[in-house]
Amino acid sequence: MQHGSEWINVMNRTNKMGLFVTGTDTDVGKSVASSWLLHQLRGYYWKPVQSGLQGETDRQMVMRLSGLPGDHFLQERYSLQLPRSPHEAARKEGVTIQLTDFCMPSTPAPLVVEGAGGVMVPLNEHHLMVDLMVHLQLPVVLVCRTALGTINHTLLSLQALRHRGLTVVGVILNGEGDEENLQAIKNYGNVKILAHIPKLSPLDQSNLARIPPLCNDWPQCLSLT
Repeated sequence: MQHGSEWINVMNRTNKMGLFVTGTDTDVGKSVASSWLLHQLRGYYWKPVQSGLQGETDRQMVMRLSGLPGDHFLQERYSLQLPRSPHEAARKEGVTIQLTDFCMPSTPAPLVVEGAGGVMVPLNEHHLMVDLMVHLQLPVVLVCRTALGTINHTLLSLQALRHRGLTVVGVILNGEGDEENLQAIKNYGNVKILAHIPKLSPLDQSNLARIPPLCNDWPQCLSLT
């Protein structure tokens, strides 16, 4: 396995020190994919908006699955009680979310930023999650399912991201193996497949750490050049 320091060198050459992890849908596996990326990169994690505080939060899950120390995990900018779209959860709490509320934290290693919901989920009355990606000026990793329907959902998400001028580093598939869907997404989406994370039982740090990147040269796979 390649070490995070090699990837830092690649990102330094492109003046990018982070990734924005988004998904084709909610509950598609963004937190699991973020945990896997953190394990690979030995980086830092930030969830700008957490919607839903019952049970284990995304930051707590990623901390558990990545095995990194607590100081690698940054505090959310907004922590909202309801497990709803950020705009609705904020409205019910009388909170107004503004794009200008979010600034890229400075970290000594790559920062993995996990979005809420999918690419086009509303953030407030005027902005979507994709606007936050543009605001933070980060390259994107798209997480998608492997099941029936994922080709359409993934290609539409890729189209929306590229329409806004965002660079898509690659896709992480989450779920039972489906080689036909994987190849279709790769070919029709003209995108790298960074990893396939199957259903893990148990879903824990040890099992997740065994998932290899689907790239021969892992740091170069994340290069934007």
